Amino acid sequence: MLVYIHIPFCDSKCSYCAFNSYVDKFHLKKKYMQALEKQLQYELLRFQAKKNSIETIFIGGGTPSTVVPELYETLFKLLNPYIIEGAEITSEANPNSATKEWLSGMKKLGVNRISFGTQSFDKEKLKILNRAHTPQMSIDAVNNASNLGFKNISLDLIYATLGDTKELLVKDIQTAFSLPINHISAYALMIEEGTAFENRPYMSNEQLSLTKWIFQEIQKYGFKQYEISNFGRYQSLHNLGYWQYKDYIGAGAGAVGKLGLSRFYPQKNIEKYIENPLDIEKECLSEEDKLMEQIFLGLRSSVGIHQSILNHAQMAKAKILLDEDKIELKNNILYNKDYLLSDEIALFLTS
Repeated sequence: MLVYIHIPFCDSKCSYCAFNSYVDKFHLKKKYMQALEKQLQYELLRFQAKKNSIETIFIGGGTPSTVVPELYETLFKLLNPYIIEGAEITSEANPNSATKEWLSGMKKLGVNRISFGTQSFDKEKLKILNRAHTPQMSIDAVNNASNLGFKNISLDLIYATLGDTKELLVKDIQTAFSLPINHISAYALMIEEGTAFENRPYMSNEQLSLTKWIFQEIQKYGFKQYEISNFGRYQSLHNLGYWQYKDYIGAGAGAVGKLGLSRFYPQKNIEKYIENPLDIEKECLSEEDKLMEQIFLGLRSSVGIHQSILNHAQMAKAKILLDEDKIELKNNILYNKDYLLSDEIALFLTS
């Protein structure tokens, strides 16, 4: 079982961000963390959690580093009896708010992996994206985490932004690999509804040839691609857990949880969530929904698809793809050979 904890507070709203996050609700932090504890207590019962049942925890957002470690203490006290030895415990962080003190405090609580929202080491690009940090802050934050003893450090990079050049992206990649990291998430800029970029679609400029080039550049440094946007010498167990279709608790305003064929959606509104963190909408999935999700997730990652879950017609289509060398079969698992074709292959199998 996995646990995702959503922290919806941010020190700035990025121009591309469509996540449930707020820059004007900081006065609610303490009450929000208390509501999180209440929901987690409820979810541990619903998921029938036992000792050594939590494999990974991921604290995301929003910006988890805007909340002081002391406010996380009760959550970790609650979860610790259920966490397996050596569990991967990740927190996202922004370079400007992930101070030495914050990193040290989170490490003492048990966090052993940090994912920094770097996005770029180019100061003008950071301004365009409305990021609150400078390139040097990212460099310092990664080095501070390493010096404090974090072995697993990741950072995010964004590409396909208007104004991106190969020179700029090469510098971003080179700077990233000059730092003590073992994982990179590389995302193409997407224009989504409700963001500052919504009425400026020209800000995104993704080109397939450039995307392929970026993926190749990252892999030159020995980081294996294990999902369409993720590369590393270390592969995040939490990420893999989602793609393996494991059950996960989703705690917080705007989080999502899954147990068997049920999916759970807590309140998105922070005030309403604080008022009643157990007001959770339930969605019932069908076996067909599950199969579709397993196919799409498996093809966009190194998890693949066990051929036993496919019906006769889907296996016939898989045989066509095997003959065309689009996918490969190893130990009864079908693997995608080009993640950029994952959706097309999935649609071919399921149509």
